[in-house]
Formats: sequence, structure tokens, C-alpha cells
Amino acid sequence: MSNTYTQIHIQAVFAVQNRESIISNSWKDGLYKYITGIIQTNGHKLLAINGMPDHVHVLFGMRPTQSLSDLMQDVKGHSSLWINKNELVKGKFSWQEGYGAFSYSKSLVPAVITYIENQEKHHEKKTFKQEYEEFLDAFEVDYDKRFVFKSVDYS
Repeated sequence: MSNTYTQIHIQAVFAVQNRESIISNSWKDGLYKYITGIIQTNGHKLLAINGMPDHVHVLFGMRPTQSLSDLMQDVKGHSSLWINKNELVKGKFSWQEGYGAFSYSKSLVPAVITYIENQEKHHEKKTFKQEYEEFLDAFEVDYDKRFVFKSVDYS
């Protein structure tokens, strides 16, 4: 896009279906590399990625060539296929429906990168649910607590 200049920094947060802690240390780096490839293939710049066994944080510089919802559909859809194709979990892997996405000014990017890199330390003190609700509150996102972490019945 000629003459289009942007500076868009997005942190996306998404969880394993029913927030099951099944992202294993033995394959999480491969998952993160795969997600990085998806983001880069779509023309965006990955700045940080990390998570816990039940969720992932991704910070990236977003280009205006794609909608956020289309990018997240690619990330979650293709990474689920990768996990299932490589039989990394018992049964079928899927991500929880939806995601959180939060925008940051360039001056805050280093602090967000540090936050993402230190996920294990943060989660010594708080659960993913507490963390996620704090994001929603801090960014003044209206939500209904009954549905933010609604479990899916597989039967």
C-alpha cells in the first residue's frame, strides 16, 4: 500500500478450549515458532510470544492489509491443525472461541514484551482468569462474567 503509514501494536490473548492446561513444555516452542510463521506470512511483525499451558500471548506490529479477526482465525485455525496433525495431545485440540486483543502505543511496547516474556512469574500470583479480567477492566471492555469463561460441553 503506497502512502499508507501505520503504527499498530496489538497484544492478542487466547486460551485452550475450556482452559485446559495441555500446552506441553516439550512442544510449546514449536507451537510458538509455528504461530510466528503464520503472523509473518500474513505480513505482520511478531514482537513477542509466550504463554502458559492453558493460554498464549502474542504481541505484534499489525499491517493494515488484513483484519484482526481474519488474522486470529488464521493463527488459531492453522495452529490447531498443526497440533492435531502432529498428534501432540490426546484427542482433538482446539482453542477457546474468541480472543482478547489490546492495542498499545509504541512507548509501551517494551513493557508489554517484558510482561509477555515473564508469564510464568505473573502466574505464580494470579490465575489466567484473573489476568484476563484485569486486561478487560484496564482497557474498559464491557463483558459479561457469565460468558467470558464459559465451558464447552463435548458430549
